[in-house]
Amino acid sequence: MKHVFETSQWVDNVWGKIIDKTERNSSLIGARFPYASVDGAYNEEAVDWWTNGFWPGLLWLVYESNYNKELLAIAACIEEKMDKPLIEFTDLHHDVGFMWSLTAVAQYKLTHHSRSAQRALTAASHLAGRFNVRGGFIRAWNAPERVGWAIIDCMMNLSLLYWASEHTGDPRFKHIAMAHADMTLQQFIRKDGSVHHIVCFDPATGVRAGALGGQGYGEDSAWARGTSWAIYGFAISYRYTGEPRYREAAQRTASFFLSQLDGEHAPPWDFRAPEESKHIRDTSAAACAASGLLELARLLPEEEAAVYIFEAIKLLKLLDTSYGLWDDRNEQGMIDKATANYPNKHYVETPIIYGDYFFAEAISKLRDWFGYSLMDQTDRQTHCGYW
Repeated sequence: MKHVFETSQWVDNVWGKIIDKTERNSSLIGARFPYASVDGAYNEEAVDWWTNGFWPGLLWLVYESNYNKELLAIAACIEEKMDKPLIEFTDLHHDVGFMWSLTAVAQYKLTHHSRSAQRALTAASHLAGRFNVRGGFIRAWNAPERVGWAIIDCMMNLSLLYWASEHTGDPRFKHIAMAHADMTLQQFIRKDGSVHHIVCFDPATGVRAGALGGQGYGEDSAWARGTSWAIYGFAISYRYTGEPRYREAAQRTASFFLSQLDGEHAPPWDFRAPEESKHIRDTSAAACAASGLLELARLLPEEEAAVYIFEAIKLLKLLDTSYGLWDDRNEQGMIDKATANYPNKHYVETPIIYGDYFFAEAISKLRDWFGYSLMDQTDRQTHCGYW
């Protein structure tokens, strides 16, 4: 009991630091599109950039706990700005799930705003339209030479399709999500639980043409954040479908991820990186994995769940104590040493908005476990965030 009490105190303390940093940043960042911290300040990306849901998602997490209307107003304004790429359509990609799950779906769940539901359904329809029937995959990017490419990240986008089926009562969105999840299980997940980043198909026949390293070291490597996408994404698919094969995939990838950690550092950017770059860390992979482990724990019997909760707490405490930037008032980021794309030397070991978001989301889930949520006990058992 003492251990539980001390952990709950730590959760409460960290959540207070998240609120403080988010509310302070809200006046600095406002209704913009931050991605990575450069010299202590978050940059701004174009309105169609794939990470644009994470800052408003963070605002919604904090709003859900304290009902700060200023945060609501900023998040709603960002969502409105994102109408431009949603309407223009042509430059959008498969990451519309990342973009509109944490904006439109979040606002609809929290405020029942009808326009938000319309936006989310429009994005879901776009995502469904990227489905390749022959290959059973959702196309990732738009370049002509990538018409047959699928990537592990898309497991997180499937939640938008599952939500759309629940909201409309139309199972077609769910059918597409499950087809992509089944393809990923067959083509991306290796026997040891490691995953490919990119798998290529002949778009006309659907036949697999090979794999690419992408943001990992190589074709047969184990990009750390890719593993965390798999853990979390399959947990989401299991939550929406109840299919045991998705639970098993989440557990297999989780076992691989956890087996690669040394307990003293955040995961390397790639678990199979060569020695000369294995010291490069990616805290965003740890934050995403922790939130995915907690998502999985929600769905398992108590004894099994306890293992994943314990491992998630270990990861989060490591991020808090070794990489937290709470006392640096000249730094907008929360968690240091996230790595976006090491092969291209793109934002290496710096705060990145999705690392901050997943850390906050995981702490928010722990608050539910320890009873801090403003929701009643019945809702707390079913509350699953915005995915």
